[in-house]
Formats: sequence, C-alpha cells, structure tokens
Amino acid sequence: MKLLEFVRVAWRSLRANKLRSLLTALGMIIGVAAVTALVSVGQGAGATITDQIQAMGAHVIFVRPNPRAGGVFTLAEAEEIVDRVPTVEAAAPAMSFPSPVEHRGASHDTQIEAVTADYARIREITVASGRFLNSDESSRRTRVAVLGPTVASEVFGTVNPLGETISIRGQPFTVVGVTDSRGAAMGQDQDDVVYIPILAGQRLQGTDRIDVIYARARSADDARSAVTHLTAIYERRFPRPEAVNITSQDELLATMGEVTQTLSLLLGAIAGISLLVGGIGIMNIMLVSVSERTREIGIRKALGARRRDIRTQFLLEAVLLSLSGGVIGIGLGWLLSVLVSSLAGWRAVLSPAVILIAFGFAVAVGLFFGVYPARQASLLEPVEALRHD
Repeated sequence: MKLLEFVRVAWRSLRANKLRSLLTALGMIIGVAAVTALVSVGQGAGATITDQIQAMGAHVIFVRPNPRAGGVFTLAEAEEIVDRVPTVEAAAPAMSFPSPVEHRGASHDTQIEAVTADYARIREITVASGRFLNSDESSRRTRVAVLGPTVASEVFGTVNPLGETISIRGQPFTVVGVTDSRGAAMGQDQDDVVYIPILAGQRLQGTDRIDVIYARARSADDARSAVTHLTAIYERRFPRPEAVNITSQDELLATMGEVTQTLSLLLGAIAGISLLVGGIGIMNIMLVSVSERTREIGIRKALGARRRDIRTQFLLEAVLLSLSGGVIGIGLGWLLSVLVSSLAGWRAVLSPAVILIAFGFAVAVGLFFGVYPARQASLLEPVEALRHD
C-alpha cells in the first residue's frame, strides 16, 4: 500500500468512530492549547515589559541614591557625571512627588516630575503641542509646566491648555506644552504626569535633594563602561556599597530576556504534562481499537498484508489523532492567549517557533504512544485473529 492509501484508510477508521475519536483527541487538544496559551502569554508579557523598558529611552543609565544607606544627591552630582564620565553624553537630575493639579475648579491627582531640559532628550519625550522645558527655565525657578495628555484631558477637557495657568500646591504654573502619549513604563502611567523645572520642584518640596539621575550613553558598550566608571566613583565616595544603585537600560533588557525565556520554558514544561496525559489516552484507545479490530487484522493478513503494513496503519491512526488535536489546540490556545493578554493589558505574541514546537510535540506524542499499539496489532497471527469473535 502506498502512504496516501494508508492515510485514507486510517482517516476512514477514525471517522467510523467520530465520538470516540473526538474524546480521545480532547486530551491532546487541551494539552496543545495549554502549551500554546501559556508560552504565548509568557512571551507576550515579556514583550510588553521589554517595550516599556525601551520606551524609557535608548542606553539610559539610572543612578539612584539610597538615603537610608547614606546616599544623598544634589544637582551637582548630575553635572559631575557628565564631566567625569566621558562615555555619558547627557545627564538629567529628577525628583517626583504626587500632587493635585487644579484649574478653575477642576482638580486631578497626578505625579509631578521636576526635571531639566535634557530630560526630554534622554527619555525621548516628544511634544504634541507647544514645547518642553528649556535650559533657562531649568536653571531658574520659572513656574512653567508641560502636561501629559491624561492630565491635559482631565483638567482642561477639549480646551487647549497652552498659555493657561494651573495650580500646584497653591503655586501658579503656566502651561507651555503637552507631550505625546507614551503609555505605561515599569508600572507607571507616563501620560499622567506634569513636568516642571527641577528648581521649582525643589522649592515646592522644601529640599535641595534629588531622587534620581538619568544618564545617557552613546551606545550599549558605552553604557556598560559608564556603569563600571560610576560604580568606582561612588564606591570611593560612600562607605556603604548600597548607598547608590546604578542600573543601565541594557542590563534591564538582558535580565528581562532571561526571565522571559525561563518563564516560557517553565510554563511550557508545566503544560507539557497535559500532553503526556493526552498521549496516554491515545495509547489506551488504540489498544482498545486493536482488540476490537482483531478479526479485521486477521483478514488483511490473510489477504497478504505484511506486519509492516499493519504497524504503519495503526501508527498513522495515532498520529492523525494527535495531529487533529494539535491543530485544534493551537487555534484554541491562541484564542486563550489573546483573551488573557487583553485582560492583563499585554501584547499577544504567537511566534512561529511556538506553533512549530506545539505541532512537533503533537506529532512526537502520537508517534511515541502509537508505537506500542501498532506493534501489538502487527504481531497478531492471522489464524488466531480470524478465530476472534
């Protein structure tokens, strides 16, 4: 028999017991759907977090003092970073604090970011209307503000906010710009924010300290070099190593890639257990099929069918069962991953690798668990098989 004829006969045998075939394939459907959905969700979560990290700017280094360990920064530290670390092209000090923003009776609780003009370049912030803070405003206590789109919508509605005055902790600030939407990054809504000059923010807070310095390197190699250089500087300055935390965006991306890969493998392994259960179900039902079709096997052998033909026939039936379940499972798993990702606010990802892995597992399970029943069928003696009722 040719292979195509084997496939036709195997398919007819499965269709002859549609309900049993469907119930047998159900275990494989659930297993493949679980693998596809869990791995896709894991990859989607990783891709979403990676997008958020990249949205923070290219080759950014985060330098955060820890006051509890003796780490205290002022504006001078940001200037020193640019002067002493040649691989850093710009540095922007920043401090943030929550505060309501008011305008003619409207009020909205938001996050105030006190920054310098270089902050927009480092964090790759663009404006939808107006402009960002300039250098003169950054070096003075000029009371101007740039609104995120969420704040602009909540406080001003459809009215153009440019030139209008908002109140922050009782102090008037003139709106000079509105940023483009940036979405969320590291759990923070980057659209629900108000940017003001760093000195104006320090006055509102009554301090000369800053929370963080954002530094930008020219490349990933320069960022690694800058981290090493800065670590050496602050280790000499502060007695406790935890006084300053220095992290580069590229390090965060590398770490996140490793975490995502590990998570996907773990989720896939957990879901793979259900594939084994589905494979055992296929083996059981194929053994039942061999028992029920003993007389048919005897007749075929009496008519000249070889052991290899019988073995191929039953092995193909097992593979077709697992393949059918695999195809349906991939589609169902994709739908589940889209649903979960949409509920979690993640980007749904179904890479060709996931499809190939799920499909390959389905074939492998069908072959592995179909070998024993197929062998049992091929070993039946024609005379004994024909006597079977």
